[in-house]
Amino acid sequence: MALSTTIKTPNVTYEQPLGLFINNEFVKSVEGKTFETINPSDEKVITSVYEATEQDVDIAVKAARTAFEGEWHNVTPSNRGRMLTKLADLFERDIEILASIESLDNGKAITMAKGDVTNAAGCLRYYGGWADKITGQTIDTNTETLSYTRHEPVGVCGQIIPWNFPILMWAWKIGPAIAAGNTVIIKTAEQTPLSGLYASKLIVEAGFPPGVINVISGFGRTAGAAISSHMDIDKVAFTGSTLVGRMILQAAAKSNLKKVTLELGGKSPNIVFDDADIDNAISWSNFGIFYNHGQCCCAGSRLLVQEGIYDKFVERFKERAAKNQLGNPFAQDTFQGPQVSQLQFDRIMEYIEHGKNEGATVALGGERHGTEGYFIQPTVFTDVTPDMKIAQEEIFGPVIAVTKFKDEAEAIKIGNSTSYGLAAAVHTKNVNTAIRVSNALKAGTVWVNNYNMISYQAPFGGFKTSGLGRELGSYALENYTQVKTVHYRLGDALFA
Repeated sequence: MALSTTIKTPNVTYEQPLGLFINNEFVKSVEGKTFETINPSDEKVITSVYEATEQDVDIAVKAARTAFEGEWHNVTPSNRGRMLTKLADLFERDIEILASIESLDNGKAITMAKGDVTNAAGCLRYYGGWADKITGQTIDTNTETLSYTRHEPVGVCGQIIPWNFPILMWAWKIGPAIAAGNTVIIKTAEQTPLSGLYASKLIVEAGFPPGVINVISGFGRTAGAAISSHMDIDKVAFTGSTLVGRMILQAAAKSNLKKVTLELGGKSPNIVFDDADIDNAISWSNFGIFYNHGQCCCAGSRLLVQEGIYDKFVERFKERAAKNQLGNPFAQDTFQGPQVSQLQFDRIMEYIEHGKNEGATVALGGERHGTEGYFIQPTVFTDVTPDMKIAQEEIFGPVIAVTKFKDEAEAIKIGNSTSYGLAAAVHTKNVNTAIRVSNALKAGTVWVNNYNMISYQAPFGGFKTSGLGRELGSYALENYTQVKTVHYRLGDALFA
């Protein structure tokens, strides 16, 4: 199989790399294995890409180690920043191509895909600005000693990204790692390998030396497992399910005790109080669950509505959800495209059946949309109790569970009643209520009178089983640096 192919989308025709990107070159995998990537809109094969196995991971690690201890070690922080900024510029230049790949390979609505590329470029540029601003401290210990700290790069970083935001997660992971001076092996999701491989072309154009950023396609059970357990990878970062996160943490501990950050699942409560601006709350609640087809770790999949407005709110929310345009991702008015795969489609439909069997009411949707592609109707369950499966487990699809609550105390209790703690939201006009409830919710992010507004300048991550560490903002840099303390003895007095 060739190392590239021409792909035609409704928007652009472009040249798609198919090989593994190692040492600034696209190469075939050692075993020559390939796997297909599927268009979720029509269930047809787009193309095949080379599959990395343990041997390929080892080659990529050696390239990253050589770069880290060689040429990359001598690149100044300001030049690291310049390369990241150049990469951001190239993302913006090729926004039509990158967005079209996302819509083709992931099923993401084209307008949402362009937003992802814009945010990915912003993230890379943001960390480009941080590269020469990572500093330590001088510490006044005593008059005869100069004590100071250095924030040094961790080393070779393995990064494993999910399929729901392929190009955005690519930037989230690479940005802080490179800004801090590390080298990277990043594994794209097997469902959505194409945009990450195309972005790899831009790495060379941006001026990065060979081996600094290596991008491989492969499966979690092979390539992902090899990254997690590799003895010469110093840190692993993963975004995905809590189940897999546990496996990665165990592998890291059993190997070389590498540093680990995990951004995992969620079952986020979206709490609407009686005094909320109903129009605003409905709009944000709709966006909170159906954005990206419900395939969002922080999706507001539990809608908690106070009893005083429950009936009115539910009726109007159903009307709003029914207006979401579902269909061809390349249509400008499409809001919701298909789910990413047959496996994900089947999993969501199983949860919908669970909800029906548990006694929840299907107020809207609950069925497949059309006969081709992995499309599912926006689905609203009402009469949901907190103990139901659809209220406790992450569905990762366009399905929302609506529950009635009596007062603030009950809202907080229900909000905190799952094992997750990634995000939450509060809708109220009362500032005191907003602050009290936000402080009481066990979640890494709380939105007030909005939802899903994630900024690369602010940290993002979870409490409880939703993960370890933080992505984004200056906080992410802590994951990619290690602190060294230096005590420099002044003068030449001997130790008595």
